Amino acid sequence: MVKNIAFIGLGHMGGYMAANLVKAGHQVTGFDLSAPALEAAIKAGVNIAESGAQAVTDADVVITMLPAGRHVIGAFEGPDGLLAAAAKGTLFLECSTIAVDDAHTVHQMLSAAGHRGVDAPVSGGTTGAENGTLTFMVGGSDADFADAEVIFKDMGKRIVHCGGPGAGQAAKVCNNMILGVSMIAVSEAFVLGESLGLSNEALFEVASAATGQCWALTTNCPVPGPVPTSPANKNFEPGFAGALMAKDLGLAVQAVDAAGVQARLGVAAEKIYRDFAAGEGARKDFSGIINEIRAASAAAKPAN
Repeated sequence: MVKNIAFIGLGHMGGYMAANLVKAGHQVTGFDLSAPALEAAIKAGVNIAESGAQAVTDADVVITMLPAGRHVIGAFEGPDGLLAAAAKGTLFLECSTIAVDDAHTVHQMLSAAGHRGVDAPVSGGTTGAENGTLTFMVGGSDADFADAEVIFKDMGKRIVHCGGPGAGQAAKVCNNMILGVSMIAVSEAFVLGESLGLSNEALFEVASAATGQCWALTTNCPVPGPVPTSPANKNFEPGFAGALMAKDLGLAVQAVDAAGVQARLGVAAEKIYRDFAAGEGARKDFSGIINEIRAASAAAKPAN
């Protein structure tokens, strides 16, 4: 069924997602503060509103894809915010990656304003957004999930109802903690292999078919060659930027602290990626962490 959809946040992910909704036949009205993002959206067939509030006025569904929780809450609240501008009962699909506590706050705001909604962060990066193969991790009621699922299917391949409000964000931070830790482990293994005289190709052939197999190795391999489509073959152009991994691991550590979980590897990974994102790594794919490991290893070797 064709819907009137408002899409707030037309950046690297949101722009592709909105374009896929247009391809699926929906009427999409978008808003973003970035002029280049708006230009790209227009080319994809998205109608552009003068403000977020204007975009949501006649929408059946509102999708938000914003950088952080404070941006989502800021866009929602106030007399000129999205919640006040949307018709009562509008379905909100909050697809940003934000803190679990912020997701609960957003659900409370939606309910208080007479709206419905789910938290639904995504996995799959810009490639998944462009190809419509994203995974959506969804938190919300059964009824709201059922109504949202038909929209998610026009943007993604796998839609998982993780539980009640906040469960989607909980799944996202857990998943990305696994991803951050595993990419560091894979990168350290390649650097170790190189120092022991093992070719990257040989290590890949073994580990990709053995117990070391994981997404960080077989899809986003941090060395050029074995996986031709990985960012390592394109000077680590993202992909999933180091700054975003640092942000997501920061959210994971917030959740770790709040829950009192002893997650030593997750906490260590957050520190490693925070340092990586403080420099050029912010704009490189997160698999570029291998270069930091190489550099630190070289610096630690005693002079001959």
